[in-house]
Amino acid sequence: MPSVPTNRQAPRLTAMDEPAARALPPLVLGLAADLVRSIDDGVRARGFDDLRPAHGFAFVRLAPDGATVGELAEHLGVTKQAASQMVEELVRKGYVERHPHPADARARLVVLTERGWACTRAADEAAADAVRPWREALGEQRLHRLTADLAALGPSGRIRPVW
Repeated sequence: MPSVPTNRQAPRLTAMDEPAARALPPLVLGLAADLVRSIDDGVRARGFDDLRPAHGFAFVRLAPDGATVGELAEHLGVTKQAASQMVEELVRKGYVERHPHPADARARLVVLTERGWACTRAADEAAADAVRPWREALGEQRLHRLTADLAALGPSGRIRPVW
């Protein structure tokens, strides 16, 4: 007698599903890379040409309330030393500053400066510009559906570079 799949068993892909399953990861990864590149190009065109995409991933963690170097390191998936070097670079460029931590006298809170917030706004504008062709290609309804489908897949919420 054939076994009945339980919640712990993944459904088997049929021969018809396998090509789609193999095609999806490179499509999603390629689209993500194109999106990062497009946002980076848009940020640079708006006058913030002294940053790399990794800085934008750091800004995501620093907004809205700041973070410690350790929290930033964990978010980016790098060592505290690497995160500390990035913070020092961003301080020199005027994008972030260090403040006393409100809850831990031993820690420093890294927060965005007005220049950092301006760059964040530029990235938001660039992201909207990057997605505009998707809306034109898919239409408003399908784009909303795609957004809902991606949200339903349960992203972790972590926006960080894949080193």
